[in-house]
Amino acid sequence: MLNHIRWGALLCLLILSGCKTAPERQASDLDVHIPQVWSHTSDSSQPSRQNWVDSFNDPVLSQLVDRALTSNFDLKSVAARVETAIAQARIDSSGLWPQLSFAPGYQNTQVRNLGFGSAQFSVFETLFNLSWEVDVWGRIRAFREASIQEAHAVSADFQAARLSLAARVAQNYFALLEANLQTQVAEQSVADRGAIASLVQGRFEGGLARGLDLRLALTDLANAKSQLAQAKNLVQLITRQLEILLGRYPSGTLSEIENKLTDVSSIPAWQALPEPPAALPAGLPSELLARRPDLIAAFTRLRAADARLESARKLLLPRITLTAAGGTRDSALTDLIDPRAAVWNIFAGAIQPLFTGGRIRGGIQLTEARVEEAFNRYQDVTLNAFREVEQALAAEEWLRAQEKELREAVQQTEASRELALYYYRHGFIQILTLLDSYRSTLNAQSAHLSVQRQLLNNRINLYLALGGSI
Repeated sequence: MLNHIRWGALLCLLILSGCKTAPERQASDLDVHIPQVWSHTSDSSQPSRQNWVDSFNDPVLSQLVDRALTSNFDLKSVAARVETAIAQARIDSSGLWPQLSFAPGYQNTQVRNLGFGSAQFSVFETLFNLSWEVDVWGRIRAFREASIQEAHAVSADFQAARLSLAARVAQNYFALLEANLQTQVAEQSVADRGAIASLVQGRFEGGLARGLDLRLALTDLANAKSQLAQAKNLVQLITRQLEILLGRYPSGTLSEIENKLTDVSSIPAWQALPEPPAALPAGLPSELLARRPDLIAAFTRLRAADARLESARKLLLPRITLTAAGGTRDSALTDLIDPRAAVWNIFAGAIQPLFTGGRIRGGIQLTEARVEEAFNRYQDVTLNAFREVEQALAAEEWLRAQEKELREAVQQTEASRELALYYYRHGFIQILTLLDSYRSTLNAQSAHLSVQRQLLNNRINLYLALGGSI
């Protein structure tokens, strides 16, 4: 009697421990505090759902992004993973349904007896087998739910990949525009240094300049040509990177932007890059959790881990199965369809694991650790998402201040360069001062182009951080 009570108590403990269900998690259930507003904006309105690529009002950019979203091979591989996850969810859902199989067969037997000849027997058979685990405790449903959540997570990965690809295409596009403009600046610098070298050469031949002046002018010209070669090399590097994003062979030519480059070549280089479009409303920090695809994917994977843990715990509970087998077996093929020849049986049973060498408990501990890993991973991804938004919002202010000062520097250096050339012609300054004024102009123009492109990149980063639509 005492043993029966002990076994009953043990069974009750197993049932109670196995009946735990997955927690009802919320995306905002974090171990860190989420502020009400962003640190660098007071705007709390709902973010615009406008396609952020179109906000740049650049048909060439829109065309390149559309082509990349259609032809990029990395994005296609992510799309294939979505199909894989959906198929896996379908496979994992099959356990909820009875499994039926049909096995027709034919057997021919020949028996030989010494001195009595031989006998031959032919037997036809049609056998059916049915098995079904009754999901009383919801173990299979929890396992299926985990697969469904994983499929949703992979789908969110696909949306994040599309957004990331569009951002990379846009950033490479503006980097290519800048590189071509930097080449234009370098070409103008080579022409200016060549003019200075010719001027010093003439003065040297007329006895008005020293040989050192000529050497310095020629050295400066050689350095300018080196910078031009570097700028042209950067153009081909970025072009090939962009072609890969578009799913093309990296030939180093992009016909789509040739007209664009022709248009900007007639504009002063430091004025050719576009202004960033108006910033989208950032919304509330808490809204980011339901908007960014990578956060949605991380949270969905956490819920999938919860469902797997629930399924693992329910392995401790009894498993109720129904099995059935039947069919006919006869020497005449025509008699197989006679229902009177059919034989069948049905069996119902329950299996309660009592000792598995720690396999089930170990599986539960393993899944619990994976839940903890998924939870911390979700929090880490969330914090980095908040950092990216705050960082982009803060950088906007400083980059605009930097762009304003560099624009002023370009104007001042261009004016000082003209004065330096005038003073050198009249012998008021040394060659080093003249060369330095030209270098200052080149550096200011190059730095201004760089910060203009950084402003565009930062705007793209902000759209990406906010989970903007495309």
